[in-house]
Amino acid sequence: QAQLVESGGGSVQPGGSLRLSCVASGIMFEYYDIGWFRQAPGKKREGVSCISSRDGLTYDADSVKGRFTISRDNTKKTVYLQMNNLNIEDTAVYYCAADVNFCAATASTGCTGPLCSWGQGTQVTVSS
Repeated sequence: QAQLVESGGGSVQPGGSLRLSCVASGIMFEYYDIGWFRQAPGKKREGVSCISSRDGLTYDADSVKGRFTISRDNTKKTVYLQMNNLNIEDTAVYYCAADVNFCAATASTGCTGPLCSWGQGTQVTVSS
């Protein structure tokens, strides 16, 4: 299984930007789909954005389309989530997850297969 480490979280004002990073180890990164998920206090975990391994297709939640961009650098075994025009509703702990071929089917809920791995999360707080 992968070891995933998220970073880049923090506190910003509405309208601000952050870039999250998810660094993977212990896997052949180029064969894994990577997704970003978030969970706010008292709410269920939700999918934010997912990027496939084979063709780089991305799957974005409606709530973040046009504001968030997911990308990957296979040479660095890293997936990024560029978040622009943040609003208070984006406040949550953000997690990355890795598994083979899961974006197309379960980008909104996350991976659950035997190769699925999750990071520890990074806090994003948007407040004025």
